Amino acid sequence: MKFLLLALLAGLVSALGFEPLNLWPLTLIAFAGLMWLVQKARRLKSALALGWWFGVGQFVVGLNWIATAFTYQSAMPAWLGWVSVVLLSLYLAVYPAMATGLAWRYGRKDRLAFVFIFAAAWIVTEWLRATMFTGFAWNPVGVALLPTATARLSTIVGTYGLSGIAVLLGGTLLLLFERYWKTGVIMAALIVGVSLARWGFEQPTVGMPGLPLTIVQPNIGQEVKWSEGYAERNLERLRSLSAPTDAATAAVADAPRLLLWPEAAITKPLQDGRRTFAAQQSARLTRSTAAALLRPNDLLLTGGITLQSRDGATVSSGTNSVFAMDSSGRILGRYDKAHLVPYGEYLPARPILSRLGLSRLAPGAVDFDSGPGPQTLSFPGIGRIGFQLCYEMIFSGEVVDRRNRPDFIFNPSNDAWFGSWGPPQHLAQARLRAVEEGLPVVRSTPTGISAVVDADGEIIASIPWREQGAIQALLPPAKAPTLFSRVGNIAPFLFALFLIVIAVAVHRRAPAHILAREARGR
Repeated sequence: MKFLLLALLAGLVSALGFEPLNLWPLTLIAFAGLMWLVQKARRLKSALALGWWFGVGQFVVGLNWIATAFTYQSAMPAWLGWVSVVLLSLYLAVYPAMATGLAWRYGRKDRLAFVFIFAAAWIVTEWLRATMFTGFAWNPVGVALLPTATARLSTIVGTYGLSGIAVLLGGTLLLLFERYWKTGVIMAALIVGVSLARWGFEQPTVGMPGLPLTIVQPNIGQEVKWSEGYAERNLERLRSLSAPTDAATAAVADAPRLLLWPEAAITKPLQDGRRTFAAQQSARLTRSTAAALLRPNDLLLTGGITLQSRDGATVSSGTNSVFAMDSSGRILGRYDKAHLVPYGEYLPARPILSRLGLSRLAPGAVDFDSGPGPQTLSFPGIGRIGFQLCYEMIFSGEVVDRRNRPDFIFNPSNDAWFGSWGPPQHLAQARLRAVEEGLPVVRSTPTGISAVVDADGEIIASIPWREQGAIQALLPPAKAPTLFSRVGNIAPFLFALFLIVIAVAVHRRAPAHILAREARGR
């Protein structure tokens, strides 16, 4: 029981390395502690339990923002939010348990081999967490390394590979703690050396900054956004913040400008599948009102919704979308969100759960349909734009159409119901996407944090959480495709395989007396 409590404590501490606290050394220390505990386990069942309790601690702290979402849904009590955080953590902890179980089963006979197996297992199980049952990829361990030079290695091994490197660093601390001085120092030197070397070999830029951007953050909270009669006030605030303030840009009337609004910035349907005159007229009026402030060569990208109708008269479903519109209100392109959030954008098993009194956390009586996945849309004078709507941005290796690489990724989001911890965590994961793909990321959110992120993951401009404003900036240039952007999540799997090969080689080369000492120490 004592070891299980220590594992839970280590998990709690490990979450402090994520935003907004960003105490990443504590995450590495926590992993060193977890590995020390797993090595002490005498049975596979004990090793699994240690990993599970570690995961529970990490996810309960790191995902505390989910509880805030329930405060915006009057149909469900607020206390259910914390119950949901705990229940979700109990499930997600299965994946760290799998990693500790694999490491104990296949690496326990040799300290160094154990560290390599543990890192490889963590890579695989973290990918599984992002994939199984629609996936929940929030807060991969690698994102804690974003402030360090090691984060640049994600251009080669991706986010899940970077998580493996974080585990290796934790294992290095463990080796040093257990006085394996030579091995620990060599491992630390290798990781730091490779990180610094990778930092020195920058990807060349492909293009120059120049496209003027206006990114709007209206600071409209979730509690009022969908209120009756608020749509007009919402739209008016968006329009008031959207005028160009840069004198040089404003003076050149024919210079193209990209105006970016948040997810679901416009709450009335921009396209309506119902064929009634009233529905079609309302959608046309909404589009023309939104586009009225655009100059002839401007382009507006805004989050909005469509309504779908099977019979042309009643609403059957909808889509959460990004619309590209010109100054006449004409829709030039549309991206439909593909990776929908359970309970946020659709209610699983609706006939059963609705009878139990459950509903979507976001307003709406109908479920959204999913789109086809990552897309790149091209616009004359603007360029190629990739889209990832809100939560989609957290899925490493799934954010870009690799056959049609964009110039940048637009990530409109609605983090207004994510509490105070969710928005900075979301931004950190978007920054890591920028690094591994070598592409700038532009984010517009209703309450923050809106930002322009360059292809190195650095924040060029931003608006803080819960502040109203607009960013006037130039789009940073993209970089040449990274190795990860070419091969995707094959890269972290190859890295995991490489670590397993090293573990096998290390174990076979270990002298018999060292292996015997290891066995006696257990």
